[in-house]
Amino acid sequence: MYFSLGEILVAFLFGGLCLYFLAAIRVRELALQAVLRAGQRDNFQLLDQSVHINRLSLSRNESGKWQVWRQYRFDYSYDGVARDQGFVIMLGQRLEAVIVNEPGQTLH
Repeated sequence: MYFSLGEILVAFLFGGLCLYFLAAIRVRELALQAVLRAGQRDNFQLLDQSVHINRLSLSRNESGKWQVWRQYRFDYSYDGVARDQGFVIMLGQRLEAVIVNEPGQTLH
């Protein structure tokens, strides 16, 4: 049994998509862990226990290599009543920033 070049190409493309999907799940979990640590440090509560992809692009890291830049959105609360939105920024698998506003201020 022989495979055509097109079938081999499709198999490699499918394998690449699977690897990207698994890497994206890992980065999302790292972002969630970063938000949970920031919440313990800054005394806010992560609502819904999840982060959601907000933006996705390519960007260069400090050594000049291209990596996937992701911005995740999450909901949090300082008092358990008011719901605010925060952001976590990841470059590759590295945390760039967790952005929340101070208690009593509005993030614009």
